[in-house]
Amino acid sequence: MKKTLLLFSMYLLIISCAEQKSNSKKSSLKIDSLTQNVMKVKTINKDIPTIGILIFEGVIINEVVAPLDVFSNLNSSGKELFNVITIATENKTYNSAHGLKIKPDYVINNTPNLKVLVVPSSYNPTVQTSDKKLVEFVKEQNKTTEYIASHCAGAFLIGETGIADNREIVTYLTGGELLKSEYPNLKVADDNEISVILDGKFISSNGSLVSYIASFDLLEKLTSKEHRVFVESSILFDRIKTN
Repeated sequence: MKKTLLLFSMYLLIISCAEQKSNSKKSSLKIDSLTQNVMKVKTINKDIPTIGILIFEGVIINEVVAPLDVFSNLNSSGKELFNVITIATENKTYNSAHGLKIKPDYVINNTPNLKVLVVPSSYNPTVQTSDKKLVEFVKEQNKTTEYIASHCAGAFLIGETGIADNREIVTYLTGGELLKSEYPNLKVADDNEISVILDGKFISSNGSLVSYIASFDLLEKLTSKEHRVFVESSILFDRIKTN
């Protein structure tokens, strides 16, 4: 009888431990889930200007990396010249067009003051042009930014906002006619001849790796020719430029 009671007690102890372990796992999962939704905003140095780069589902990652790469570099004295942040409509993980996952530093309702807004593209720009939050955000940023850059089909989002009407703009190779037909108020440049164009505060490019050239053109505008050359050398871009 005593042996039976001992075995029964051990059984109850095992069941109790298993339940505690299960509850602990459930609690951990809840905490992990809550942690994933907490946005860790990137620290901003208020003494220097901020470059904001939009991201969204299916973003072409070259057009995010290029401005990030160019504007994040220190100068020849080791000084940081710009804050560079990514911005999205929601605090979640986005997949780039080629599968790289990226989470924004800020969402559109808590974005710090920007000097430059960069608008990259996706292979399905109608998703961005039909996103009212995204369209309104770009419109609002146009009121306070010094420059707005678009790459590739990012020009379609610019066209949707109407902020660059009567300005010259370029888009991806073979995309000019479509851009012109959808947004006739834009002065669409010949994408077979033009890779980067600046008109007023709007700088645009064919996108992809050409985004680096546009980013360097804008960097030179915001700093100096000397700093542009320094950064080109720092990231070895000067070794792949054609003469």
